[in-house]
Amino acid sequence: MEQITLNIKGMSCSHCQQAVTNALKELNGVEKVEVHLDQGTADVTYDGSKVTIEKMKEAVEEQGYDVV
Repeated sequence: MEQITLNIKGMSCSHCQQAVTNALKELNGVEKVEVHLDQGTADVTYDGSKVTIEKMKEAVEEQGYDVV
């Protein structure tokens, strides 16, 4: 398992936090997600052989947020 912290712009409430969490958890290979609204980050534990960082970024961006 690998771990990454994504910096996410545009989250402002608990709904935003939940939308990002759900989008990432739906990806095959994502084991654990912790979204920190106050820091604008998401800590993701994932299997690099099943999911790419690019796919994670796309999933977040499809919810209307920017990964920087």
